[in-house]
Amino acid sequence: MLSVNALNTSYPNERGEIVKAVQNVSFEVPDGKLFTLLGPSGCGKTTTLRSIAGLEKPTSGQITVNSRVVYASATNTFVAPNKRGFGMVFQSYAIWPHMNVFQNAAFPLEVGGKRPPRKEIQDKVMRVLAAVRLDHLADREATKLSGGQQQRLALARALVMEPELLLLDEPLSNLDAKLRDRMRFEVKRMQRELGLTTIYVTHDQSEALALSHEIAVMSEGQIMQIGTPQDIYERPANKFVADFVGVTNFIEGSVLGAHEDGGYVVETPIGPLGVVSADLLRVGDDVLVSVRPEDVVLSDQRPEGRNVFESVVDVRVFLGEYRDFQVKVGERLLLARAHPSIGTAVGEKTYIQLNPEKCVAIFGERKKKAA
Repeated sequence: MLSVNALNTSYPNERGEIVKAVQNVSFEVPDGKLFTLLGPSGCGKTTTLRSIAGLEKPTSGQITVNSRVVYASATNTFVAPNKRGFGMVFQSYAIWPHMNVFQNAAFPLEVGGKRPPRKEIQDKVMRVLAAVRLDHLADREATKLSGGQQQRLALARALVMEPELLLLDEPLSNLDAKLRDRMRFEVKRMQRELGLTTIYVTHDQSEALALSHEIAVMSEGQIMQIGTPQDIYERPANKFVADFVGVTNFIEGSVLGAHEDGGYVVETPIGPLGVVSADLLRVGDDVLVSVRPEDVVLSDQRPEGRNVFESVVDVRVFLGEYRDFQVKVGERLLLARAHPSIGTAVGEKTYIQLNPEKCVAIFGERKKKAA
């Protein structure tokens, strides 16, 4: 298990001002799980990863891997990167151009302090090349590999040392969109089959949702929320998480009270709205209601149930696998996402229904920290 506890990293910028790159970051990753640090550029995710790797020395905190302390400010412990035994793959693959595929993968074993026997090197290298599906290309020059194959070779080179922790920093960002989608499946398959404890850094929300067992969403050096992909998407803890992960509608409102069927009722510009919330809400609290476009359901006839409103289609856009509608409810515009067979024309009246279980009330400007 990886345990990061109360990690802080500060450094002076070019003007001599102290920048708090990482602020009180704590999380745990069980053995065999893939944990993603997700956030925009400059949020502290790469600094956190580099601190785990030993490439950055934090200001304070503690990092433990399988009960082995690799950094602790309290005891002045700092294990050098090459002594930690972690596998690392970064945005730049750094493939050796003068070596073939086998030689690239074998390199960490060849230069290590305890060089294994040649037969053991052969077995280990071919095993990891098979894991990344490059064993049939062992003799090929590395420069003649495709981008996806080079990325897999970089993974093989990290895996050949049999690391207890694999660190991946934006490993797919140099690939084109279609190849990036295919490589997500490769990374997920390999991580699952090999049981690798993995820390994955990305700014790509789709990548994080597709790959992770758990996600930590970061902003300005702090963790905004930790949860499963479904929790992060369906139950955002604050406005930043709701806005950064996917697309959402925000409707401001004021809490009217609890609802007899559970949840709360919020007065909004489109009318009273049944909502749920992870926070304890009180009458009069100002909140934002987040509802995803796919949870704004269009109907020609008025449906039964709560959160039903009459609207008019303002704009519609065909996007192949779905169609986006911008609908006007009173003076408010909401985004709805529907099957492409839904063909309500611009200017036509329609009804929308917002499932109360999918309407999440959050405090707009307050940052709720992960537990």
